[in-house]
Amino acid sequence: MTKQKLKTHKGAKRRFKVTASGKLMRAKGMKSHFRRRKAPRVKRMFDRMEEVHETQTKKVKRLIPYGS
Repeated sequence: MTKQKLKTHKGAKRRFKVTASGKLMRAKGMKSHFRRRKAPRVKRMFDRMEEVHETQTKKVKRLIPYGS
């Protein structure tokens, strides 16, 4: 009897990216809320991806079993 395949969480697939070294990256929140009143520097900072916190990596990796 073969082992069942694990399903990828589609919302997590869109929100997280796995780097070549295996790190999990996420986009920052509050990107588009009150965008006009934010400084250009702040808006550029929102474009960068940020590493997922170490306390959350295990949970996210469970949602994306074939991402790493």
